[in-house]
Amino acid sequence: MRLHPISWTRLTTALADRVEALTPADGSVWPRVAVDGAPAAQPERLAQALAEELRLRGRSVQRVRAQGFLRPASLRLEYGHQDADAYFDLWLDDNALFREVFTPLDPGGSGRILPDLRDPVTDRSTRSPYLELPPGTVLLLDGALLLGRWFPLDLTVHLRMSAPALARRTPGADQWTLPAFARYESQVQPAEAADILVRADDPNHPAWNQP
Repeated sequence: MRLHPISWTRLTTALADRVEALTPADGSVWPRVAVDGAPAAQPERLAQALAEELRLRGRSVQRVRAQGFLRPASLRLEYGHQDADAYFDLWLDDNALFREVFTPLDPGGSGRILPDLRDPVTDRSTRSPYLELPPGTVLLLDGALLLGRWFPLDLTVHLRMSAPALARRTPGADQWTLPAFARYESQVQPAEAADILVRADDPNHPAWNQP
């Protein structure tokens, strides 16, 4: 696959153009977008830049961070604090994301979502209030290992890092997660599954698959 060099600023503008042109195929009135990538790729930074660009254009945007929907520590750490398979399979609470975010945005849904469920640091409920999203509001989900989970997404962006780059940019305390991302590459093949692929090996020189 040929990738084309681009700046983060131009990439953000191009992604905003794509989002503005979205018409959800299932008839939902809330476009649903995901920015997927390992923590070292900082998907939250691109998601925040995209949200700001869309708001400048007059679009309503609601960001949701996958980290706000982790399972309780008692479940995700059942096999220890550094189990890569548990990180892949158990940490993200898919059911909660479906229940609190995606199902309310189905066609005919209420639009009433919960922006987060649990603080990933304290492991306590955030007690955030529900939000009612006006029709046309863009849902922007960011985090790691998001693809292959059957989330009803209208546009997916994957920030890909090669294995050596990911190993270099992942802090020592988090090196144990690397086998989970190797499994993700093998089983989910996010570079092929995503609508838009961004190579993020060099944080200053991204490239993407759109001419």
